[in-house]
Amino acid sequence: MRTYCVPLLLLAGITSASAITVKSPASGATVNSPFNVVASTETCHAKPAVSMGLSIDHAKATIELTNFSAKVVASEGAHVLHVKCWGKDVNDEVLLNINVVPTPPTQPAATPAFSPAAGNYTATQSVALSDVTAGAAIYYTTNGSAPTTSSAQYTAPISVSASQTIEAIAIATGYTTSGMARADYVITTPPTGPTVPSNAIVASSIQTRNNWHFNHDAGTPGNAEGETSLVSTPSLSGNAREVNSSYTDAGGEIYSVSYAKDTVSSHFLYDVYVWIEAGSKIANLEMDSNQVTSNGQTVIYAFQCDGYAKVWDYSGPGAKWVKSKQPCDVNTWSTNAWHHIQISYQRDNSGNVTYNSVWLDGNEQALNATVPSSFSLGWAAGVVQTQFQVDGPGASGSSTLYFDNLTISRW
Repeated sequence: MRTYCVPLLLLAGITSASAITVKSPASGATVNSPFNVVASTETCHAKPAVSMGLSIDHAKATIELTNFSAKVVASEGAHVLHVKCWGKDVNDEVLLNINVVPTPPTQPAATPAFSPAAGNYTATQSVALSDVTAGAAIYYTTNGSAPTTSSAQYTAPISVSASQTIEAIAIATGYTTSGMARADYVITTPPTGPTVPSNAIVASSIQTRNNWHFNHDAGTPGNAEGETSLVSTPSLSGNAREVNSSYTDAGGEIYSVSYAKDTVSSHFLYDVYVWIEAGSKIANLEMDSNQVTSNGQTVIYAFQCDGYAKVWDYSGPGAKWVKSKQPCDVNTWSTNAWHHIQISYQRDNSGNVTYNSVWLDGNEQALNATVPSSFSLGWAAGVVQTQFQVDGPGASGSSTLYFDNLTISRW
């Protein structure tokens, strides 16, 4: 089999009566270059054929056997294909008109890419589409239908403000259509959290105050010891408070600070970020506030994540824990990560406390529980105090926690 390169020359061909059989191509055929010529003959003008040949337009003929298949290369455009035969003292030929067109591409354009990648987001995303194939045009849809060249052509980033699926293809000269790319974007608006009125008194960065105290909570069994200091790592503000506690027989360690004097405020929002170091052993994590009102009574706003009952607890009659119906298990919180806790509560003038809601990492759990929680403890009027307590489970163990951005708003 031979390959032939020939110049472009347009001729009008006429097929003559002949014993030559051309199986391929047919006269008038449109072909791609290179193309195969398959021909044969037994006679040439009624005499035994000795050889055959072929040429394009007026090029010199190439000799072939009397039954041959040859590959021909020709430039784009119209040509006349000459298929010839020779016998003793005779020759003959068949003329075929052919049209050579560009070979269609076989390589697909690259599949479009998305940035940012598909996934779950909490805010509007500006999605850029790109393709590594030079000169590629991208067409896309957002309605679930497959994209075509009749779809919207990508010219600028697509704003995705609600959950949406983008599908796209790429088209480029010299390439077939790309595979279809698909990206699913799920936009979930984060919870707004509790609202603090504009007239609220806000005590922020309480963890940085230098008058923190710590001691074993005599209301827990066993014993506990602790220490605390300010650290820059891990932290959100650059000043987180580290508390290291060790315990025996399920003892608890209290970390407390007085941060204001206020007998008037009746609504509170406790807001803190907590980091639990991996390996810490914790039964309960308690986050309290106390306020001495003008009548000398101490209103206790005690609240904890109960690792035994696996619910949120709040202080009730006789300073005993009341179990809510909302789940909480501190032992399931991811370690070495910040968790956001917000607790909303209020009191009336008789010392009844209503626990409104608790938010854990932005997810609200409604409580709506009212209990008497006022006690005569002999504390100085107006003292407003907060406590952070860690109770241990079992015979012995230790824990390391950090808390940051401790803010208590009151009004």
